[in-house]
Amino acid sequence: MAKAGIVMGSDSDIVKMSKAAEVLKEFGIEYEMSIISAHREPDELIEWCRGARDRDIKVIIAGAGMAAALPGMCAALFEGPVIGVPLSANVLDGTDALYSMLQMPPGVPVATVAIDGAKNAGLLAAQIIATGETDEAASVRKKLSDYRKEMKKGVKDKNARLQEIGFEQYIKEKR
Repeated sequence: MAKAGIVMGSDSDIVKMSKAAEVLKEFGIEYEMSIISAHREPDELIEWCRGARDRDIKVIIAGAGMAAALPGMCAALFEGPVIGVPLSANVLDGTDALYSMLQMPPGVPVATVAIDGAKNAGLLAAQIIATGETDEAASVRKKLSDYRKEMKKGVKDKNARLQEIGFEQYIKEKR
């Protein structure tokens, strides 16, 4: 069964990165989640990335803040797709991590989502897994289609409510 790998450099990232795990769980995709520091545990990171295929990992979601070396190192070591999640930190609020991920050299791509965008990383991982020709991929495709229909319905419902009560009352209800 295809899995996703979720990796982060510190336990301080786990709340933000858990959003990717929640999405994968919602779509019935198995995952493994690890804390591995690219700077403090390079040997462990190499072993984890190089063994990912043997563990049936099809895509890696790597969250990092500040120097943001983790996604780039995963991309250098893993032959499959890597999704980088730049994480906000106290100093530059995630822009440093974002720029680091966006500036990967040719041949070592990291698909990058928004700062703290682990939910979208989970969705992108699901889309990648859904491209396969297995029954599992077809099931994920169906769940993605249903998810989009629900999002569309939610927006339509909100607009209908706005039209019914006007913006002043709508704002009061949102508070």
